[in-house]
Amino acid sequence: MAKWRERIKKWMMQKMELPADTVMDLPRITMIGQLHIYIENHQGVLRFSNQELRLLLKQGQLLVKGEAFVIKTILPEEILLEGKIDQVLYLEAPPKQEKPRTITRYP
Repeated sequence: MAKWRERIKKWMMQKMELPADTVMDLPRITMIGQLHIYIENHQGVLRFSNQELRLLLKQGQLLVKGEAFVIKTILPEEILLEGKIDQVLYLEAPPKQEKPRTITRYP
């Protein structure tokens, strides 16, 4: 069912010329050089330190590495990070495993 829903979303996005980040729940990332990164459509902060920011996304995680990080703005689905940004990595979520079905027999 999930694959069918994703196909419909992609088709609507193409036919109606809708932005992918809105339809597919993708993050929108705006970087200004190595100094600022603005990330929209995340689902929460998993880890923050002076050298690392890890955000939860609908389909995986976003990892930002660098130095002297300071969170300038944080909202429920948006974050503005300042510092020297060295890497931005998208980490895919591991595939979901189907739950084994249990069969209950009644006497």
